Amino acid sequence: MKRKLFAVGAAVMAAASCLPAQAQDWPQRPIRIIVPFPPGQAADIITRLVAERLGPALGQQVIVDNRPGAGAALGTEIGARAAPDGYTFLAGGSAALAINPHLYPKLGYDTPRDFAPVTQLVSIAMVFVVNPSLPAQNLKDLIALAKARPKELNYGSSGSGSTSHLVTAALASRAGITLTHVPYKGAVQALTDLLAGQIALVADTPPTVLPHAQANKLRAIATSLPQRIPQMPNVATVSEQGLPGFDLSTWTSFVAPAGTPPAILDRMSVEAARIIAQPEVNKRLIEIGFIPVGSSRRDFSVFLAAEYANWQKIVQATGAKVE
Repeated sequence: MKRKLFAVGAAVMAAASCLPAQAQDWPQRPIRIIVPFPPGQAADIITRLVAERLGPALGQQVIVDNRPGAGAALGTEIGARAAPDGYTFLAGGSAALAINPHLYPKLGYDTPRDFAPVTQLVSIAMVFVVNPSLPAQNLKDLIALAKARPKELNYGSSGSGSTSHLVTAALASRAGITLTHVPYKGAVQALTDLLAGQIALVADTPPTVLPHAQANKLRAIATSLPQRIPQMPNVATVSEQGLPGFDLSTWTSFVAPAGTPPAILDRMSVEAARIIAQPEVNKRLIEIGFIPVGSSRRDFSVFLAAEYANWQKIVQATGAKVE
């Protein structure tokens, strides 16, 4: 981890030394970062952690502007329509930028057209958890059980088309099993029924499921990233358990309105990545349950395009619809 942080830090410093004068003169007034969720949610926590360090780095106040509503579509649309002058950014996540465009026929924004990638801040694994009463100690057990009892095992999600729904549907498809989807109006309701044994399986993020797993109220059987996550090092990945190449996650990023000057995008990317690379920030993000990234603008552009295409395929394959 120390070697990785040193390498990231060196890359960030090298990039900073090459920034054009236009970016070095920016900003001249406060910067707004729109968070399309209420205070206290993951994207808000991550954004505020970075924003409080961005202000001193840029020499201007950085304001976090919470604009929740319509499953993040409201704040995301506001970000898309903002002036591309370098004074408005969006804390965009996988659902708003890569999933929802394939679910909603009348969104007020188009990700490839309306946004310029800046940096991926964090990656967030999905953890598959079951009720301890289910005779499945790991993913292989679950798959065997589902094959022996087709359509009998049900899984909850925070709603049709949600990340938890699509990740589990993708898992079932790869494993060649049939699970019954039970959509809820939120993650809390799904976990409540899982804890009560009313459903068999839920996929959710580490901050949500870790306390229940530590209390032995739920059993974590797999994680969705290619590598094991530091918060749950004893839980094998889906790839390790017979489905190689399985790599799905949720994430949070910074994007800007399309047309924002490239030099400003570069500097914002560099400064945000520099902050993510700070040891104390890395440590805090991992403690919360996230995987720090702090990618370059080029790397995030490639990643976002791949995510957009991949989630489109998953939405189409699963037949997910917004009711």
